Amino acid sequence: MSDSPGSPDDQAPLSADEIIDIVDEEDRVVGQARRADAYARGLRHRCAFILVRDAEDRIFVHRRTARKLVFPSMYDMFVGGVLGAGESYDEAALREAEEELGVSGLPQPERRFTFSFESDSGSWWSAVYEVRCDLPVDPQVEEVAWHAFLTEDEVAARLSTWDWVPDGLDGYHRYLAWRGSATG
Repeated sequence: MSDSPGSPDDQAPLSADEIIDIVDEEDRVVGQARRADAYARGLRHRCAFILVRDAEDRIFVHRRTARKLVFPSMYDMFVGGVLGAGESYDEAALREAEEELGVSGLPQPERRFTFSFESDSGSWWSAVYEVRCDLPVDPQVEEVAWHAFLTEDEVAARLSTWDWVPDGLDGYHRYLAWRGSATG
């Protein structure tokens, strides 16, 4: 994708006016706010992270577009995003996976665990899911600037060299620990 002026990457940030649920330390809804206001004020909200594997068990990895509100132009091993007001984690996981991958007819992603992410830029509850996508992907150009399916070894080799979204990197380390404890 081109990063030249006038390209989709050069336009205004996405989803700033979307209304989202604001949650407390226990992940209970305590209010609602515009997405941009929630980010600006550091209000805790909800996200769904979906680890997507293809038929060869490779992981979908992508670089976010420059116009993303949070962590623009960084790499991520999850697709996903912020839950809309009143939306469940399960609903958001399927919606976000299909939107970002540019597919329809995915199976419902399987929920693995939930964690709270805290950073200088804010905090959010994140539900981590996994899904297999055997369909040809056509990622959403507003969300995905580059993509590939990488083996776990290829992802591991890039963890210290690529600029990863901090919440996704934290979620991936938690996923690996969860998977290790689930099988051991």
